[in-house]
Amino acid sequence: MSPQIYSEPPDGGWGWMIALAAFIQLALSFGVVRSFGVFFVEFLTYFEEPSSATSWVSSITVAVLMFSSPLASALGTQYGERPVAMVGGVFSTCGYLLASFATSLVQLCLFIGVLTGLGGALLYSPSMSLVTRYFNRRRAMAHFVVFSGAGIASLAFPPLFQFLVDSYGWRGGLLVLSGISSHLVVCGALLRPLNVAATGAVPSPEEESRGKRLASLLGLKLLCHWDFMVFSGAGFLMALGYFIPVAHLLPHARETGFDEYQAAFLVSAVGVADIVGRILGGWLASCTSLTLIHQLTLWTLLTGISLLAIPLARSYGVMLAVSICYGFLGSSILPLRFSSLADIVGPDKIMGAIGLLQVMASSGALAGPPFSGWIRDVTGSYDASFFTSGSFFIAGSLTHFLLHDFFSCRHPRIAPKHPEGRQAEEMQDLSPA
Repeated sequence: MSPQIYSEPPDGGWGWMIALAAFIQLALSFGVVRSFGVFFVEFLTYFEEPSSATSWVSSITVAVLMFSSPLASALGTQYGERPVAMVGGVFSTCGYLLASFATSLVQLCLFIGVLTGLGGALLYSPSMSLVTRYFNRRRAMAHFVVFSGAGIASLAFPPLFQFLVDSYGWRGGLLVLSGISSHLVVCGALLRPLNVAATGAVPSPEEESRGKRLASLLGLKLLCHWDFMVFSGAGFLMALGYFIPVAHLLPHARETGFDEYQAAFLVSAVGVADIVGRILGGWLASCTSLTLIHQLTLWTLLTGISLLAIPLARSYGVMLAVSICYGFLGSSILPLRFSSLADIVGPDKIMGAIGLLQVMASSGALAGPPFSGWIRDVTGSYDASFFTSGSFFIAGSLTHFLLHDFFSCRHPRIAPKHPEGRQAEEMQDLSPA
């Protein structure tokens, strides 16, 4: 039976199964990374290595996951989303399985850092691109559902991992985690390719040189796309400030004079507000007449303002309220960024755009916390760290003003269909092998 060809994105249907698969994939990749502190403590004790050396396990995982995104996008374009994601699930499963037999920290860095990091990248780009292509009017709602997976996992996994470590040791815990991660292969199998009817001539692969084909697979032509580069630059600025509050909120609360339990509750409150924001954010995005890029700009600006207010809060009640606002507002940024990306480059180029966007954002994410730590060392206070983080968010939101038609009331909320000539040109850039 020949595959069904849609005249436009179905905006639902099997797309919700794609969203469910992406939800689980984010929970078992980013959710595990966020909750890996339980194993971190066990690694410190067992291998008797300093925390600076042991931290490389998580750092390499995140770095490989983010920086290999263009490779995952190219493979997804060349061979299809489903097989690439299934291979990613196998890599992640094998990474945790082999790590359970590790005898040195170097082996942990190789198995967990490189293997599971690469597996996460092979899962992330294909699934996120398919979610974007399956949805049109409900695209923002779908992305909010998907990104809530990492937040929910961040609350559920730490006690689960602690139970596994207490019951079976860290090796047994990783073995069980490997079994759980094997479900990623099934999630990859759910990524049914979407066939959308296209008009215009599509050249055969023989008509393209090897260099042009590689540039097309990696989406390098987007580097000459003004709106994409502005959007990526804004994302880089946001990423510079994104992880600073995560690292510095608890020590800032202790420095302000609150005890350890009050400080820990602030972090928990931010996590709960983040989950609530991602659940309600999709509904709020669908209720407003604002374009997705305007919503992203507004939420980013408000997030920056909330971060600027944290150092000004001196009573615990005010700091708790401001922290909850930060968690709720910041939860909408990632879903809205991926939803807006399709309006910037078009659904047909979303795969390569995700890969490049991840590389640029990860550069900022890696540089932000050390930079803010240096500022704290120079000033002797965490206040400057939050002022810096909030300023990065505000600068990122204002950068969106450089986008074409940003101030136009007619700016489409959904990327318009391309005329025949332009669509033929874009299909030429993305012609499958």
